[in-house]
Amino acid sequence: MGNRDLQVVGEMPDQLLRHLTLRQLQIFEAIVRLGSYTKAAEELFLTQPTVSMQIKKMTDTIGLPLFEQADRKHRPTEVGQDIYRATRAMFDILSNMETSIAGFKGLKRGKFRLGVITTAQYFAPEILGEFCKEYPEIDVSLEVTNRDSVFERIKHGEDDLYIVGQMQDEPPGMVSIPFAANPMVVVASKDHPLANERDISFERLAKEPLILREPGSGVRDITMRMFNEHDLHPKVRMELGSNEAIKNAVVGGLGISMLSLHTLTLEGATGPVDILDVEGFPVQRQWHLVYSKERDLSLIAKTFLEFIQTKGAEIDVRMDKLIADFDLIHQERWRSLSKS
Repeated sequence: MGNRDLQVVGEMPDQLLRHLTLRQLQIFEAIVRLGSYTKAAEELFLTQPTVSMQIKKMTDTIGLPLFEQADRKHRPTEVGQDIYRATRAMFDILSNMETSIAGFKGLKRGKFRLGVITTAQYFAPEILGEFCKEYPEIDVSLEVTNRDSVFERIKHGEDDLYIVGQMQDEPPGMVSIPFAANPMVVVASKDHPLANERDISFERLAKEPLILREPGSGVRDITMRMFNEHDLHPKVRMELGSNEAIKNAVVGGLGISMLSLHTLTLEGATGPVDILDVEGFPVQRQWHLVYSKERDLSLIAKTFLEFIQTKGAEIDVRMDKLIADFDLIHQERWRSLSKS
């Protein structure tokens, strides 16, 4: 925002206090976050004309345009971005105040927003459910998206805490707390020729058709980095936007893939997806709880942070058991092959 704009906004605090309402700011925040008047109206249970009218009143009060249209979305102008940041900060203060007041009453009440990368959806809902049983007065929301989008949400302060996998290339200003195992494995269909082999080299792996996650995925970044480290170029057959789509493609015989072991927790070792015995795998990685250093954690966020750290050991045990189950099946298969 230019100096002139800063001066215009800065000259009218009394006018803002007299004419701006929390409802207008709530509508404005929803439009910026969702990129649409229609979606904001749906989320807030308002009609679109009501949303448009409130934004017009807010624009008249500010005296400058708040939105511009681009790619069929309503994007905030430079002034709008500045007001959005101030609005989010104010809402955070109000939320913390509400939580603090509830704390004085001996209650844990308020809202908690958790953002996670897609692979964390295999355990995050369960942990949130246990958290809600212990603190039933807390309203929770869960946003599941890829790694790049999670870091965008961190940048804009969309959520209270985040769960991500790798932290090698994280933006500056992040607090990162490892809390549980997140092993990386190579998967194929049960009838894939490599399923019967031991100690498969990375060079042999590079000869197989590879199925990748979409750009912006942390698993994709790790996969490509590992091939680069071996000075190999994978034979990419296709890119898919979800772990479930990749597993279906693997079962269909379209290729192999690298995935977090967590993606196999529902099917288990007896499911249609197998883990290949590749040298250096499983690659041991960690789940991380992440938040911005610029953001003060609310009482609820601190409570959840402590809560999920107590669940890390349970997650580790679950992963160890799953690996052991696959190993047992492999040993039985190799014994059978050696006898034939």
